[in-house]
Amino acid sequence: MQIKRDIGRIFLSIGFLLCGVVTSHAQISLKNNLLYDASLTPNIGFETKVARKWTFDATFGLNPWQFEDNKKWRHWLVQPEMRYWFCQPFNGHFIGGHLMGGEFNAGNVKFPFGIAPCLHNNRYEGWYVGGGFVYGYQWPVSKHFSMEAVIGVGYDYLKYKKFPCEKCGTEIDNGDYHYVGPTKVAINLIYNL
Repeated sequence: MQIKRDIGRIFLSIGFLLCGVVTSHAQISLKNNLLYDASLTPNIGFETKVARKWTFDATFGLNPWQFEDNKKWRHWLVQPEMRYWFCQPFNGHFIGGHLMGGEFNAGNVKFPFGIAPCLHNNRYEGWYVGGGFVYGYQWPVSKHFSMEAVIGVGYDYLKYKKFPCEKCGTEIDNGDYHYVGPTKVAINLIYNL
């Protein structure tokens, strides 16, 4: 439990430090990841310019729902990111690096395309931290609205407990897992303040 609190404090400290770089005349954008919405995960993000070709982006998501038949897909995440823009901020191609962390409690869930089959008959709860690299493209739609597509790959360290079914409270396994693969996929609707 102490580790989770320390990780949370580290991410909050990084966020506050980076937000302190922002000046009052900087452009700020609010974002919503439509793919997170499709997974019933309410989310919000913001991005602000911190240097001539650099921006700071942060995404926050929370899925507190428990569904029928005790299906669980509960989680929260925070994902701060620094971006380098090839032309100008908020328009065109960019690359970046991100950190991420959060907690999860998921079970009795069947995803399409055979994704995460371990969640069909088991429940997992735990936390994760990691990071990776992203590539994206943003294009203006109107004066105040833009769209953005982002994909990222990286590494996550997961600490978990495994339970035999969605309702059982008897732990049958615990451990850690080292994940390498996609760490971010986003189609963002953006409002530029």
